[in-house]
Amino acid sequence: MNDLSASTYRLIISCPDQVGIVAKVTQFIAEQGGSLMEANNHTDVDKGWFFIRCVINAETLGCDLDTFRERFASIATDYKMKWYIRDSQVKQKVVLLASHASHCLADLLHRWHSGELDCDIPCVVSNHENLRSMVEWHGIPFYYVPVDKNDKAPAFAKMEDIIERYDADTIVLARYMQIIPPALCERFEGRLINIHHSFLPSFIGANPYQKAFERGVKLIGATSHYVTQDLDKGPIIEQDVVRVTHRHGKDELVRLGKDVEKSVLSRALRNHLEDRVIVLGNKTVVFD
Repeated sequence: MNDLSASTYRLIISCPDQVGIVAKVTQFIAEQGGSLMEANNHTDVDKGWFFIRCVINAETLGCDLDTFRERFASIATDYKMKWYIRDSQVKQKVVLLASHASHCLADLLHRWHSGELDCDIPCVVSNHENLRSMVEWHGIPFYYVPVDKNDKAPAFAKMEDIIERYDADTIVLARYMQIIPPALCERFEGRLINIHHSFLPSFIGANPYQKAFERGVKLIGATSHYVTQDLDKGPIIEQDVVRVTHRHGKDELVRLGKDVEKSVLSRALRNHLEDRVIVLGNKTVVFD
C-alpha cells in the first residue's frame, strides 16, 4: 500500500520475538485513537527476532508524536524494542554522490523531479565535473570534490562537511566510484546506499561487462545495499537480474546492465524512504 498521499505516521519496530507483541502494539495505537491503515509483521525464526511496520492515520491519533513516544517508551523497554516513529509528510534529505556515469544519477533526478521519489535532494557531490550541467538544470547545487589518489582524506573531509551542512538523512552512491572510508561508513550506518553490478565476487575491477561477455554469462544483474566497512558486503536492500544469451554483444550487456542498475537503485531508495527496510545483522527485512 502506498501511503504517500495521506498524512501518516510510520511506526517501525524490531525486537526479540515473544507472544503478544502485535496485540500490545495495536492495542496501544487504538488507545491513542489511532487508526491503522497498514500493518505488516515478520518473525525470523532462526534468529528469534520480530519485525513490524505500522502505518497510522495521523489525523486520527489523539496526541502528537512527542507524546506518543513518551507513552510508548515503557512498552518498548518491556519488549526490548529497537523502534522509531516518523511523520511521512516530513521529507528526508537525500544527498547524491556520483562519478562519471550518469545513468543512475539521471534516473534518480528524473524520479525526484516527477514526484516519484518523496524526498528532498539538497545537493549532488561528484569527483568529476561532467555531470554538473545536468544537476544544475534541475536547480540542485553541484559540488565538485576531486579525490587525490595519493591522499584521499581531504576530499572525504570536504564531502563530509557538505553532507553535514545540508543535514542529510540519507546518502546515495549513484555509481560513485570511490571507496567510502570506514569512519564515514560507521557514522552513517544504515543511511548510505550503494548500487553495483551483481557479478561480484566474479569479474572484480574495471570493465566487468567485457569480462562477463568474454565468459559468456547468461544472467546480468544489480545489487543495492547499505554501505559498511566490508566492501560491497553490506545488508542487501534490492536485487534484480536480466537474462542474456550468446546473441548479446558487450555493448548490449552494458545497456541492459545500466537499465537494471538504475531500476534496482530507485526501488531500494524508495523502500528506504518509506521505512520498509529493517536491518538485522547483515540481512534485511523489506516489507511490501
